[in-house]
Amino acid sequence: MSHTVIAAVDGSAESLAAAEWAAREARIRRLPLHILHVWQDWSPAFAHAPFTGVDTTPGEGATTTQQWAQRVSRDAADRLREGHPGLEITVEQVNGRPAEVLLSAAEKAEILVVGSRGLGSVAGFLAGSVSLPVIAHAERPVVVVRAGERAEDELRPGSGDDGDHKGQYRDVVLGLDLSRPCDELLAYAFEAAAARAATLRVVHGWSVPVVDGYDPAAADPGHGVALGLREAGTLTDVLRSWRGKFPQVEVKEQCMVGRPAGHLAEASKDASLLVVGRRIRRAAIGAHIGPVTHAVLHHVRTPVAVVPHL
Repeated sequence: MSHTVIAAVDGSAESLAAAEWAAREARIRRLPLHILHVWQDWSPAFAHAPFTGVDTTPGEGATTTQQWAQRVSRDAADRLREGHPGLEITVEQVNGRPAEVLLSAAEKAEILVVGSRGLGSVAGFLAGSVSLPVIAHAERPVVVVRAGERAEDELRPGSGDDGDHKGQYRDVVLGLDLSRPCDELLAYAFEAAAARAATLRVVHGWSVPVVDGYDPAAADPGHGVALGLREAGTLTDVLRSWRGKFPQVEVKEQCMVGRPAGHLAEASKDASLLVVGRRIRRAAIGAHIGPVTHAVLHHVRTPVAVVPHL
């Protein structure tokens, strides 16, 4: 399933919105779409059996849960085929622990798309404990989509939609930490903007360092101005080679003082996609998301792409 967009569905409104977003993403990237539904058998026999993560194909005598699992993924695929004729769509039902199955699937995906249960919380599939571990531990990009997200929300007002979703896309916004800019994050953002023929708006938030309780900018405003010019120059330098690789992408740089999460939340209000990074940490304990990414996942309505990097 390499070079495939995978959408995890569970029949909820948020997972169906995620599947619809995944279909549009697969179309503009010219990739196949794979619909994945994970169902977990809570019968005593399964509870005492080791997790294998293998596919199960319900046959004669299938349980109600198995039959429901088949219907969820089949109905989702049928709707997407009707709305996106010509898109290659495959369907899979897997019996297992949802977080483990989705993490395994993400290893083979170009992008894994999951749903989120509304403003103020990041909840998952079948259980609220699923999506956060997937976002925190997947080593491929994971896109989080809110319930109610629509194709027209990604388009500029008045740009039109001729039925093939060819209106003009709103900006793609990238949150960039200049202390550790990484190729994986920049590549994803530029590719997403190029696929949409959209402007890439790169947002970098920075703060004047305070040493021993002393704020040099407060005593000398010129100090803050000089640091701002230095940060802006560094941002331009980091983006220079990427502009050369993607000459078709218009890039806007925003270098601002203050908390990055607040700037990204504001910038995302008129964006089609927000792209943020997550450092890969393989320790078993901890959320491994980072404060900025964690904040935007909780407070941003725009689809959020979380790109892991070293």
